[in-house]
Amino acid sequence: MLIDYLKDLILHHFGLKPTADQTKVIDSLAQFILSPDADAVLIVRGFAGTGKTSLVSALVKTLEQLDRECVLMAPTGRAAKVFSLYADHPAYTIHKRIYRQKSIDKDSIFTLNFNMRQNLLFICDEASMIANDEYLSGSIYGTGRLLDDLVHFVYGGKGCRLILMGDTAQLPPVGDEESPALQDDYMSGFGLHVVSHTLTEVVRQADSSGILWNATHLRTLLENEDIFDFPKIRFQGFPDVKNIPGNELIEALEECYHRDGEDETIVVNRSNKRANIYNNGIRAQILWREEPLESGDMLMVAKNNYYWTEKTNLELLANAQAEGKKPEEAEIVPFDFIANGDTAIIRRVRNERHFYGFTFADATLEFPDYDDYEMDIIVLLDTLQAEAPALTQEQQNALYNAIMEEYSDNPALRSKTEKLKALRKDPYYNALQIKYAYAITCHKAQGGQWTNVFIDQGYLTEDMLTPDYFRWLYTAITRATKRVFFVNWKEEQTLKDTCSG
Repeated sequence: MLIDYLKDLILHHFGLKPTADQTKVIDSLAQFILSPDADAVLIVRGFAGTGKTSLVSALVKTLEQLDRECVLMAPTGRAAKVFSLYADHPAYTIHKRIYRQKSIDKDSIFTLNFNMRQNLLFICDEASMIANDEYLSGSIYGTGRLLDDLVHFVYGGKGCRLILMGDTAQLPPVGDEESPALQDDYMSGFGLHVVSHTLTEVVRQADSSGILWNATHLRTLLENEDIFDFPKIRFQGFPDVKNIPGNELIEALEECYHRDGEDETIVVNRSNKRANIYNNGIRAQILWREEPLESGDMLMVAKNNYYWTEKTNLELLANAQAEGKKPEEAEIVPFDFIANGDTAIIRRVRNERHFYGFTFADATLEFPDYDDYEMDIIVLLDTLQAEAPALTQEQQNALYNAIMEEYSDNPALRSKTEKLKALRKDPYYNALQIKYAYAITCHKAQGGQWTNVFIDQGYLTEDMLTPDYFRWLYTAITRATKRVFFVNWKEEQTLKDTCSG
């Protein structure tokens, strides 16, 4: 039978003896591919170490062997890059695939694209991160409800369907208690026929991996709602997890930077304030950087920005036309906007200046999650040290008012409409808001992976013991591929070896 042949192909590319959980998922994958049900959606929930990554890689290889096209997606650029690496297949951000800009020379409004494809399978990883709240998703895109738009785009194509994969033990989108894209009932609300499986059996050497052992322990506590005591971390017997006292932190970070690189080491905190302390300490005591920004500095974008990609695309279009090329032959920026949480590396920085009560600089940024693409951008330095995630509303209003006041002296901008139109094209009003990226919050780390992860949970009291905290710790631990360092971890949160005397 065809379904048996398909299952055998997936198993062949899987390359391992599947667990009972994995066998069920392989059966469902084969049935889903062959099913004529145009309204079916498959949800695969998998915890750390349960083989979800290997299964999807086997599925992609099977589809390639059958000349069946599929599209891989993830909510962020970093998550898409990770997905692409383990699936050995190109992956894109959801925004890149489902939205289109109305016009390159108009305001940066993106509308939901038309899915003109037929019988195409869309596979979305890290689905726990997909928000469906207009305020959180950003209404400049489609309806502002990312999950709604994703479903309507995919199922708008004849015979096209969606596979959603994710980990329900990870942090849900900001403001949500659960991840809507991984809930059967929620997805059924779209009129879809939901098939779902949850991979629970850890197969990736949990006995020798402290990362997996502790992640599984935390997940079990969450599942059993055993969240009223401080969770205990087991260090003994695991070379990949370590408790680091504060006086050894600098040396440990230096060793990781030297061995694996700054881009493979991250500190995860519970607040921007704590992240600032780490970032300043790392830059001063390890990297010996004195200026606010220097070449080589690693940054994280603090707020979505649509201006600089549009401006750069217009410049590339003008350059192409000057060379006698057709518009469609022009080079374009490989991403539609610079997203909150994207990472960037300073390649050149110059011309620091003070305008409107704020500090700006010209910078050439390299975006490692987008094939190291470089772009010249004006960056706003004030957010580097701010405790808020980005400019506060009060600061944003102050910048707005200062620029609008300057426009009052410009005779070419008489009406408020003309001033607002100029404001939307003002490079200072649209300066990229940035933070240092050596230490970040867990939501910013989600979707990424690093060789070394340092976790500082800060001051913790019993009233902070909520499901959100357990998910925070689980998500932080599972960002690491090789080593986790727990900074100043408390004795009462350390699991003792009951077999020792």
